[in-house]
Amino acid sequence: MMTSASRRWLICFTLPALLAFLLGGGSAAAATYYLTIDELAVNFTGKPRQAMAINGSVPAPLLRFREGEEVTIHVTNKLAVDSSVHWHGFILPNAMDGVPGMTFPGIKPGETFTYRFTIAQNGTYWYHSHSGLQEQAGIYGPIIIDPATPGPVAHDRDYVVMLSDWTDEKPEQVLANLKKQSDYYNYNQRTVGDFFRDVGEKGWRATLRDRRMWGEMRMTPTDIADVTGYSFLINGKTAEENWTALFKAGERVRLRFINGSAMSYFDVEIPGLRMQVIAADGQNVQPVTVDSFRIAVAETYDVIVTPERDIPFTIFAQAMDRSGYARATLAPRPGQAAAIPEMDPRKLLTMADMGHDMG
Repeated sequence: MMTSASRRWLICFTLPALLAFLLGGGSAAAATYYLTIDELAVNFTGKPRQAMAINGSVPAPLLRFREGEEVTIHVTNKLAVDSSVHWHGFILPNAMDGVPGMTFPGIKPGETFTYRFTIAQNGTYWYHSHSGLQEQAGIYGPIIIDPATPGPVAHDRDYVVMLSDWTDEKPEQVLANLKKQSDYYNYNQRTVGDFFRDVGEKGWRATLRDRRMWGEMRMTPTDIADVTGYSFLINGKTAEENWTALFKAGERVRLRFINGSAMSYFDVEIPGLRMQVIAADGQNVQPVTVDSFRIAVAETYDVIVTPERDIPFTIFAQAMDRSGYARATLAPRPGQAAAIPEMDPRKLLTMADMGHDMG
């Protein structure tokens, strides 16, 4: 016999749960994924090199989850060294975070580790190795988590734009060189010509004082990026390969920018289109319209663009130190391309940029 208390329990807990399930708010069905980490022959610069990859792809394949979904991800390591996969920005059990030495032992060569957790959020994220310098060698990829209920901003098309950098040098050698000399890869050092130009503009005394201050601090105003001379990619494609996303005039196109680079910041613009930023690092934000934005390593930004004309547009991401750029195209039809803008002038750092603003 059901008591009045048990009836109240049924009303308070069972019926809301049933309604949530019927409305789509219940836990989604379990999904299973298989990822394999291995070496991969690549050629981004005209020279064949060996990268590390997931499922034979740099970047790794897009994983698309749904908020509330229970996922099981089997990761097999075919490398000759330990590896791992970390789910960047995820809310999950500590043992599933994928950081060797912190949350789990790592994945030994030839072994398979199974990640199992419930997706507790939505938005744009990414995943990458947390072992050694494997992320820099190619083990990184995009993630989209669709919300359990429709998001606040509608769109007609949805694309990932994953920015990254590549060097033909082994990441371990890059790190070793930087440890020996912090400006080892600074190919934009000031020259004698720059010195005499500054003398002409500022005079001898001011120019010598400026050079002396930088020298005493063992710094340089051209030290904008730790490494100059990367090749820059969008979704694993060089500027010449021109990755392309299609649209129809008047459509709202969602672009999910992810910076999966080793150490490059990018200034992003789409000449002829303004961008409405709607999310940052997976979190919805009050929409703000911009002409350009800077994206740091590991950040994500979601933007909406609405091309009104039936013409192609260039997605232009120039490195902060202006050593190069990544480029892709938004186009009504395959094979189209728009003009590539000139890079902005490279700026010099000031004492204020280095934290010495005494004003």
